[in-house]
Amino acid sequence: MNVRQVRKKIKSVSNVKKITRSMQLVSAIKMKKAQQAAIEARPYQEHLESVIKRVMARNETTESPFLVSHSDSKNTTDLVIVLTTNKGLCGSFNIDILRYISTKIDVEETKFITIGKKGSQFLSKVGGEIIADYSTAFPSDAVSAVIKLATDAFFKGTYKRVFVLYNRFISTLKTEPDLAQIMPYHLSLDKPIKKIEEKEFIEYLIEPNPQQIIDTILRSFVEEKVRNALIQSDAGEQSARMIAMKNATDNANDVIYNLTLVGNKLRQEKITNELLDMITAKESVEQN
Repeated sequence: MNVRQVRKKIKSVSNVKKITRSMQLVSAIKMKKAQQAAIEARPYQEHLESVIKRVMARNETTESPFLVSHSDSKNTTDLVIVLTTNKGLCGSFNIDILRYISTKIDVEETKFITIGKKGSQFLSKVGGEIIADYSTAFPSDAVSAVIKLATDAFFKGTYKRVFVLYNRFISTLKTEPDLAQIMPYHLSLDKPIKKIEEKEFIEYLIEPNPQQIIDTILRSFVEEKVRNALIQSDAGEQSARMIAMKNATDNANDVIYNLTLVGNKLRQEKITNELLDMITAKESVEQN
């Protein structure tokens, strides 16, 4: 390697650094907006679930199709809505989801709805059956179609359970795969609601009966669960991409620094050799 080649590599790495730096700044802006949306969506989701728990505490709400369990039937097929990204360069964000599918989901006994090209490409390779792919559409615009497809199939008894698989946003540096069951809805309570919410519990007066509103509330819950999963996934994606581009920029700086050292050593070596040649020639002339 000579000095010219080193300079050429430094210029090439510098151009890559400009790209990764720009992507880092763009992802940082998107990350801030996505994180804010994820934080703001949590209170509504939690309050909606709290309302459902209070309404469902009444015994007359057990006939909703969202609560029907098909565990007694011979049907063992589950439906999973998989949320991934359309683009790469986001570290291990998609790999965590795909690894979860490989290790914890029986692909042969499961059907999939995909939102994101990375998930659909992986499932196609491993032989997973995709009944619908909404990768080309804007994710938030596909929620209504996904919910309608999933609920209609569940009400008919086509699937035993319906899940949504996504990367849950925890912090800028951490996300983790979460498989959330959305149908049939079930109360995961170890204690009665009054004991859990003793200070804030309010007995709802529902007329004419809770059965007329529970379906609407549960449908809203399922839809908001998927929307919230999309928001959480988007926040995690932008965070992961920002971190990945920051690491790439830092690595580019290290490469440029090391190449600069190599270039300086080669230049010094060349100068030293030229000086040695001049001294040798001078001594040769003087001796002659």
